[in-house]
Amino acid sequence: MRVGTVVFAALLLLSSGAACFAAPDSGAGSIYTCIDARGRKLTSDRPILECLDREQRVLNKDGSQRQTLPPSMTADERAAVEEAERRKAAERVARQDAIRRDRNLLNRFPNLAAHNRAREAALDDVRKAVKASEQRLAAIEAERKPLLNEAEFYKGKQLPAKLKTQLEFIDVTAEAQKTLVQNQQAEVVRITALYDQELERLKKLWAGAQPGSLGSAMAEALPGAGAAATRKP
Repeated sequence: MRVGTVVFAALLLLSSGAACFAAPDSGAGSIYTCIDARGRKLTSDRPILECLDREQRVLNKDGSQRQTLPPSMTADERAAVEEAERRKAAERVARQDAIRRDRNLLNRFPNLAAHNRAREAALDDVRKAVKASEQRLAAIEAERKPLLNEAEFYKGKQLPAKLKTQLEFIDVTAEAQKTLVQNQQAEVVRITALYDQELERLKKLWAGAQPGSLGSAMAEALPGAGAAATRKP
């Protein structure tokens, strides 16, 4: 790949100075036309970026052909420039998104007290759910005890069908309840970790860091950005 050509084209793309591709005698009022790589016929009042790897016809206002512009770069060179431009565009979007998220954080949590209130509100419902599930599990275990006592009378013998069914149902119910408790406890840990991570970012913003200056990767995982369901309105 011709490095000089790619760098030159990249500068032209980034500056949006498409007119720089104009031929020496193109002049005002020129019409540029070409068929791009997808088979589309494109027309513009300036050289067409999508056709940098192919000829472009330069027409007069009356439709007569004035000249032909040769390809400015190969297909591979154009692809490399376009990829570089896509990366820069993605970086700009990420930067803008980080600024927006940080500003939203500062508006929502102007101080530590506000953040602590939000944290407790988010954890409150989950903690209540854990407590209720643990109470339900205790009740299931209490239901199991008389059934186990009854099963003692049939040691070495086949259990009656009804008793066997009751014990199996209790076992399945208890296991499901234990799984629910584990999931709820894991949710408490997850929410706590998210708020801890968010707090670290907020401390820097409160200290004077400019919104968006802390990067965008962390913002994706913050509760203020995508875990609104964990909070009360």
